[in-house]
Amino acid sequence: MELKDANLFRQRCYLDGEWVESSAGKTIDVLNPADERLIGQVPELEREQVIHALERAQAGFEAWRKAGIIERSACLRRWYELMQEHKEDLARIMTAEQGKPIAESRGEIDYASSYIEWFAEEAKRGYGELIPPAKPQQRILVTPEPVGVAVAITPWNFPAAMITRKAAAALAAGCSMVVKPSGLTPFSALAMAELADRAGFPKGVFSVVTGASSMIGEVFTGSTIVKKLSFTGSTAVGRKLMELSAPRLHTLSLELGGNAPFLVFDDADLDLAVKGAVAAKFRNTGQTCICPNRFLVQDSVHEAFVGKLKEALAELKVGDGFDEQVQQTSLINQKAVEKVQRHYDDALAKGAKSVLGERPGALARNRVAPIILTGVTTDMQLWQEETFGPLAPVMAFGSEEEGIALANDTPFGLAAYFYSRGVDRCWRVGEALKSGMVGVNEGGISNAMAPFGGVDQSGFGREGARQGLAEYQQLKYLCYGRAE
Repeated sequence: MELKDANLFRQRCYLDGEWVESSAGKTIDVLNPADERLIGQVPELEREQVIHALERAQAGFEAWRKAGIIERSACLRRWYELMQEHKEDLARIMTAEQGKPIAESRGEIDYASSYIEWFAEEAKRGYGELIPPAKPQQRILVTPEPVGVAVAITPWNFPAAMITRKAAAALAAGCSMVVKPSGLTPFSALAMAELADRAGFPKGVFSVVTGASSMIGEVFTGSTIVKKLSFTGSTAVGRKLMELSAPRLHTLSLELGGNAPFLVFDDADLDLAVKGAVAAKFRNTGQTCICPNRFLVQDSVHEAFVGKLKEALAELKVGDGFDEQVQQTSLINQKAVEKVQRHYDDALAKGAKSVLGERPGALARNRVAPIILTGVTTDMQLWQEETFGPLAPVMAFGSEEEGIALANDTPFGLAAYFYSRGVDRCWRVGEALKSGMVGVNEGGISNAMAPFGGVDQSGFGREGARQGLAEYQQLKYLCYGRAE
């Protein structure tokens, strides 16, 4: 992996402004998912080192909370500029460790840095409120304050954006943050820590630790220093973190599992719907938390939609992520391939038909070509679980009411999509879908200006927008009195 700036590839943790190794000399191997070759190693920190990171984050917080808004904003702005300046190197690191197409990696760096830019400005808009008093001699003031030391546990599928959505908001609010990235994709986080250091954040304000997930999670949730925990990952792990955090009443933000429906009604623009389906489902080779997991198409346009989708997917090239012509690459590891295999086999055994694509595993290097299955039923595993791969199961439905009922037939509620040209229908369906985010004739719904998050078993809390800043603030009410 050739980089213009070799210092961006860090194989040590960033703690209190210093690059450190494991005190026990332990390391974790990081492999390229495309060929399973070793990229490098990161430290497997000891418990005492993670505790030390939190202690230094507390010291960093005490200094950072007193920094002026202009200083916070300037540091964030410089971090954003450095991300843009080194976009190509950051993208190459990401493709090497995560596997996504290089064009998508560049796009993720733009997306990730957009949150830093947004919160660099939003830091200046953390307004309070002056409330009309109940008594003439009183003055009532409500002011937002940073919650304190925040920690983040982030996943492998978007190794840059999942960090900046949390860290930029926390730092803008005046918090310090310690990030634990996925052990599968730690180098993107460490590269961003290098740039954060260059941006001028004080020691202890932003740290990145790597090591055993269970140990670090226990340290985070068991600490009285930590005041806020933000996690993106599975619902099962989110529940466990919530349970462990309960004794200390940590404030939590949990972005958990999804099972997004994608509805196509009979009055939809089918070409637009197919374009949106390809963009939403097959980005990152289907490994996104908000990608459609269930395609619901009204009877009268079912055959036409499947035909157009098949044509579009047949044009996608599968290959190495560093090939500029490739749109579909390797899944993160063999375990991910096996899950797609399990869903595929279960669906065919229960009557589904494959109209595009081979059984997962036919291609080498963890690669899975796009698959379309029809004849899908609600008793299939792919209906009930996230597949996290390039498999599109399609089910036909009759009435609008049936389509909505099928879309809502899940305990998850992160994202949903539907296509229709009817204005009244757009309002009805948009309001009826049980989801934190809804794309109406749009497959790309995530941006820094809008609140990202789910409902029900998809968790709670929001990232991005002004609500993202509020996640790292607490309100203080001041009541000033005077003699009458």
